[in-house]
Amino acid sequence: MDICSFKDKSVLVMGLGRFGGGVDSAIFAAKAGAKVVVTDMADEDTLSDALEKLSPYDITYHLGNHLGDDFDGTSDTDIVIVNPAVRPDNKFVRLAENAGITVTSQIELFFEMCPAKIVGITGANGKSTTTAITAHILEGAVKPARKLWLSGNIGNRPLLDILDQVGSDDIVVLEISSFQAEQLGRSKKAPHISVITNLTPNHLDRHGTFEEYCKAKKAIFEFQQIGGDEAAVSIFNAEDPVTNGWFEKYSAESGRISHAYKASDVGAELAGVFRLAGEMNLSNLAAALAVADHFEIDKDRLLKAVSTFKSLPNRLELIAEYDGVKWYDDSIATTPDSAVAALKAFNQPKIIIAGGYDKRLGFDEFGKVIAEKAKAAILIGQTADAISSAIHDAGKRNVHVEIVGSMEDAVIRASKLSKPGDVVLMSPACASYDMFDNYKQRGEVFAEAVRRRAAGNVRCEVQRRF
Repeated sequence: MDICSFKDKSVLVMGLGRFGGGVDSAIFAAKAGAKVVVTDMADEDTLSDALEKLSPYDITYHLGNHLGDDFDGTSDTDIVIVNPAVRPDNKFVRLAENAGITVTSQIELFFEMCPAKIVGITGANGKSTTTAITAHILEGAVKPARKLWLSGNIGNRPLLDILDQVGSDDIVVLEISSFQAEQLGRSKKAPHISVITNLTPNHLDRHGTFEEYCKAKKAIFEFQQIGGDEAAVSIFNAEDPVTNGWFEKYSAESGRISHAYKASDVGAELAGVFRLAGEMNLSNLAAALAVADHFEIDKDRLLKAVSTFKSLPNRLELIAEYDGVKWYDDSIATTPDSAVAALKAFNQPKIIIAGGYDKRLGFDEFGKVIAEKAKAAILIGQTADAISSAIHDAGKRNVHVEIVGSMEDAVIRASKLSKPGDVVLMSPACASYDMFDNYKQRGEVFAEAVRRRAAGNVRCEVQRRF
């Protein structure tokens, strides 16, 4: 499929989504000369920001519900572009498939039409940071005729928005979510260079089991093109048992270059100029360096790039320091394992703010690490009780635990409990959707509450102490 395939076709965009994938798809189809219909379960008020972006285009909207006629062949729909959040077994998607309608997605369209070499990075934790480090290292280090593009799930410029500007000699660095990897698997597409950071249970509310989650991620290796003019490159984490097992499997294949990295690969010189805290970030850097090695980037460029890389927003981001206490925003930590890694990144006494939307992930290990590593835990959201129980079940009662009703209350209580030399870490271990639109809004609310607290005293109510 190419851009000409959309001329005068009827395109149905299913789901505008929280992060703009549907908006990108709708604009792309409209610019390509298609008749575009957008369908979403949400209403006009909920989607106001997205609809504002689409206002310059001639688009029909079916909001508040999906109509079977749009999918079952009754209407003139030729192509359905589904948002990554739409499950592959969705009944309307099945209707379209059974009616012989082409079903695709934003990322599938990009892979079909992108002329450049693609570096695709996925994983349970660290994929955004690894993607950003990789792009930062490669940008400016490739020959002048090439451009470096950063996109995908990381939230920079939308995929299809950059498509007409990408040249065949360019490099595209993409963060790929499990939902996007699952969609790529449907069309048997994969990056030229595929990287995985690690695998721990995540999105089980979507994938059902850890095995199915891993299967979705594995698609970026399984469908790499083997036997072409240039060998596919597959990069795995040697310190993760699942991904190291994949390395052992795929490294035996001819036509593929496989590499397994460790955090210790970074070396003392690069580690000494790297600004990000924690062993996990050294692992992220090691993955990026494995990509850089494929492009033969010299040592001086590497040193300069590594020394100038700064933490991404909401990822162990230092947002304030006052009264001798450092406040870190790690709102991207939507799994217990990522929050555990954040706790282990600091040697100072720690107060953690955690809790949120329940993705059906267990908190046993998280509770143990809080009991061992933190002086206090301030808990919010749907999972507050479950995390509190996990801390108490760890059998160590020296950690102070409170449940409060809002992020602002959590910040106030953390401030009262903190002392000079402490770290206050907002690393929720959960998704944000019970209280916030997304992890970015959660981080903004946290940062604003910290700023207000630094500026003066406010009151709060503790729901429960333990």
